[in-house]
Amino acid sequence: MPTYRDEAVVLRTHKLGEADRIVTLLTKQHGRVRAVAKGVRRTSSKFGARLEPFMVVDAQFYIGRNLDIVQQADSLGSYGADIVADYERYTAASAMVEAADRVNEAESTSQQFFLLVGALRALSRGEHAPQAIMDSYLLRAMALSGWALSFEDCARCGAPGPHDRFVGQLGGSVCEACAPAGSPRIGRSGLSLLAALLQGDWERVDATPSRDLSAASGLVAAYAQFHLERAIRSFSHVEKHR
Repeated sequence: MPTYRDEAVVLRTHKLGEADRIVTLLTKQHGRVRAVAKGVRRTSSKFGARLEPFMVVDAQFYIGRNLDIVQQADSLGSYGADIVADYERYTAASAMVEAADRVNEAESTSQQFFLLVGALRALSRGEHAPQAIMDSYLLRAMALSGWALSFEDCARCGAPGPHDRFVGQLGGSVCEACAPAGSPRIGRSGLSLLAALLQGDWERVDATPSRDLSAASGLVAAYAQFHLERAIRSFSHVEKHR
């Protein structure tokens, strides 16, 4: 039979019929996959609980005409329970998987898979502030997709920096001549924080006051949604908690 096996992160699920679900997953080797999981809503299902958002599984798929079919799923990372138990973690994770769904819609790499798995693992363990983990993930995921920010030279004309104006739509920090009217000034400390989030400098990030993290998070959200060309609905819940 035309089947394949791959490691995957469950991004989202939708009900189908009385007992089935459509599951959207980000796999390590096959990119973004939409598949039908038959009977998983029944209490007798052997792997229904493993196909919930934020879970990492080793799954076997049957290649279908329109949608693939999940034949088997073994748990590799049970992050869902710890994430769902904390509202701040849950909203951050929801924004992350929603962005991952969009970023990897056309094409994906194994780097995107490992990046998301690592972020969900850190979130479930409470290693850092949920907001910071989300922003770090978004900056890295966007950079892997070709939208890396500039934190030194002007992103538009290349004038040597650093510059304290920041316009995510133009690619990061910009000089005074290129900055549109009303562009926010974030200063060197703000640029340093964004760079630390991108580089995974957690010693620097963890020492940052929550007020500064929130300011940086707003810039990251605007930057990500502009390049994804779609609003991330989960950001509204992140904003309410903030």
